[in-house]
Amino acid sequence: MTEPTLSIGILSGKEIEFSFPVAFITSDGQTAWGAQKAWYQDGCIRWQGRTYDRLSFTPPVGADSFFELKGVTIGIRFHWERQEAQRFKGVLSLMVVGEELVAVNLLPMEAYLTSVVSSEMNADAPPAFLRAHAVIARSWAMDKLAHPTEHKHFTLCADDHCQRYQGIGRTTSPQAVEAVAATRGEVLTYGGEICDTRYSKCCGGAMEEFGSCWDGAAHPYLQGKRDSSTAASLPDLTREEEAERWIRSTPDAFCHTQDKALLAQVLNSYDRETPDFYRWKVTYTQEELASLIRQRLGDGFGPILDLVPRQRGVSGRIIYLDIVGTYRTLTIGKELNIRRALSPTHLYSSAFVVDKEGTGPAPSRFILTGAGWGHGVGLCQIGAAVMGSQGYSYRDILSHYYPGSELTRSYT
Repeated sequence: MTEPTLSIGILSGKEIEFSFPVAFITSDGQTAWGAQKAWYQDGCIRWQGRTYDRLSFTPPVGADSFFELKGVTIGIRFHWERQEAQRFKGVLSLMVVGEELVAVNLLPMEAYLTSVVSSEMNADAPPAFLRAHAVIARSWAMDKLAHPTEHKHFTLCADDHCQRYQGIGRTTSPQAVEAVAATRGEVLTYGGEICDTRYSKCCGGAMEEFGSCWDGAAHPYLQGKRDSSTAASLPDLTREEEAERWIRSTPDAFCHTQDKALLAQVLNSYDRETPDFYRWKVTYTQEELASLIRQRLGDGFGPILDLVPRQRGVSGRIIYLDIVGTYRTLTIGKELNIRRALSPTHLYSSAFVVDKEGTGPAPSRFILTGAGWGHGVGLCQIGAAVMGSQGYSYRDILSHYYPGSELTRSYT
């Protein structure tokens, strides 16, 4: 198999602004350079006084060039959401989807991965971790090529919904380039199939099973286990008393680190805006929580009386949660829906316990004490970086987080 080409959805809007430092060639043979703007009009693309169903811009042959897109949103619906101007290698393609334009970047897999490795984590992270991340990012993209997602018009999006892809602006380190080159074509497989290599920022000491977060077939290599070399087994965190004991403590784990120098090497600047991720606390007044739930889930609850876990996964993450109001109770799940319902952006994870304060039937304050950052399935980025700093190889890291998987070369 040869190296595949990916199509990455970058942004959408009624108007899209972009620029070229050198002359790019359009799909109808024109040249374009400098600042440009295209806009949606009557089901078509309008650019330079002409109308198109689809329009692409290709860099000149042999040129080491890029295009720049204005107003690219990163961290969509997360607390670090912001807009940037970003630069990309490869081809820019504009298409109409609904009543908007969508900007799509077409480029080879390995060029894409160099940016992903640098965008997901700081490119100065330990080399073994960067190599492991290159393998799982490649595996994720190859799996989506074989099994398309809900994105109908491109392979992957550029944000956390798929994988962070923020162009060449994040590719600032030769370590990232080396990690991708050293693992060229390598993917994780299980039973001859490419693995669905999920990953999250910090598992909180325990990895979660695939089925706790998503519906569909269970994956044997995405299982609940302890993120530690000193303790092999997990307590039964599906039991409420064990989950509470676990979340209120700080058990040994690879991702339990306070090494600020290492975290600065690993986390990009906007990720360091989240200082507490292994264990954290969020406090809401009654008014704040009731307002948030009303915005997220609708009216009719009245004052909130309780948040009651109905089912927990093997990592202690809540799979189904009862929101108990004065007038109605609603069960929500799974993990991501819970995180969205209980935060203006995203709660760090659904592995939390609740303390209530105040007199009377409706508490005046709710304190959520939680563990981890993200869904906790598959590779734990903080834990994997710590493993790399402790001398583990990238093969060791992959074996730890995806037990039973095999490293396979899919193309040369």
